[in-house]
Amino acid sequence: MSLDRFADAQELGLDPEKVAKLLARVQREVDEGLLPAAQIAIAHHGKVGVFESYGGAKPESLTPLFSATKGITSAAAWLLIQEGKLAEDELVADIIEEFGTNGKDAITVQQLFTHTAGFPHAPFRPTDWLPKEKRYGRFAQWRLSWEPGTRFEYHPSSSMWVVAELIERRSGQVYTDFVRERVLEPLKLHNLFVGLPEKENSRALLCEHSGEALTPEDYKKMGMPVPPENEITEEAILSFNRPEIRAVGVPGGGGFGDAADLALFYQALLHGGLDGVELWSEATRASVQRIRTGDLVDMMFKKPANRGLGIIISGDESRNTRGFGKTNSPSAFGHNGAGGQLAWADPATGLSIGYVTPGHDRNPIRQGRRGVAISSMAAECLQTPTK
Repeated sequence: MSLDRFADAQELGLDPEKVAKLLARVQREVDEGLLPAAQIAIAHHGKVGVFESYGGAKPESLTPLFSATKGITSAAAWLLIQEGKLAEDELVADIIEEFGTNGKDAITVQQLFTHTAGFPHAPFRPTDWLPKEKRYGRFAQWRLSWEPGTRFEYHPSSSMWVVAELIERRSGQVYTDFVRERVLEPLKLHNLFVGLPEKENSRALLCEHSGEALTPEDYKKMGMPVPPENEITEEAILSFNRPEIRAVGVPGGGGFGDAADLALFYQALLHGGLDGVELWSEATRASVQRIRTGDLVDMMFKKPANRGLGIIISGDESRNTRGFGKTNSPSAFGHNGAGGQLAWADPATGLSIGYVTPGHDRNPIRQGRRGVAISSMAAECLQTPTK
């Protein structure tokens, strides 16, 4: 990243004492040996004021973003919607004929982004993406688990494969090329990748698992249901240590980056762009942040899903169940990732954050509390105005 993207934290309005407490919290579990590495950045006014690396992470390191990639994929698709080349109410099968089988012909473009499309567990191997005949074969094989639009259930990767195909069909470009040429390069985010080039593999941190998994009895004692099994297995996480998987650019979870560029990406979503380059109009930004899931609730926490167009909106006091800090404003938005990656912006303060770690805690409760604590402290890092 160019040095002009950095600024003194205090000049950006950040409070040194609050920042120090946040950084100590980030460093703690690395020092204790639970996480092998971590990296955090805070940005404000379009610049990074805090960027620190711990453990095995170096400033030049790249970390898998996992589902924080969904924000990047979605933002790329917003450009097509803004240009009138794609509409939320279009039927997906009218654009991708191969998709319209087994009842999927009723699915709309919007439902792909909001996890209401009805095929959350549809299988897809990353290596099936590049051979188009395998890609389309997968689309045709998929079956619905429930009627589209009737419920919310997180689609870890399936719906974003289809969004990537929509981008290709309506732009005429390879999905990863479109993201690079239309989003990342104009914003000069040279440390964010969707589709990791071979030459960058030496910078990528290896994923590893840490801690002990909770047992069904542990969940029972906490009064919580055992999380349902899905495709985010330990094997799936570790597959992103393989260059051939990294190169695919899995649209729902295959991005790589550093915390600084992730925080700057969310500055761009706040302001429409960076350094005088506008990608998303004010109208587009307002539209995509509108909650589209109504009263539909998350299955795990029984709280409103609060989904915008490919992003999550903080919302009410239950925002911590959606991965935000308790001190985030209701208008904060973003999309976190497996392993505890954090990525959000808060329009109320103008702050954005990127937090990444290659360590995947087997205890999701501890991981969730870590994320809420870090986000809560980061959301309060602005200096308090003196009277």
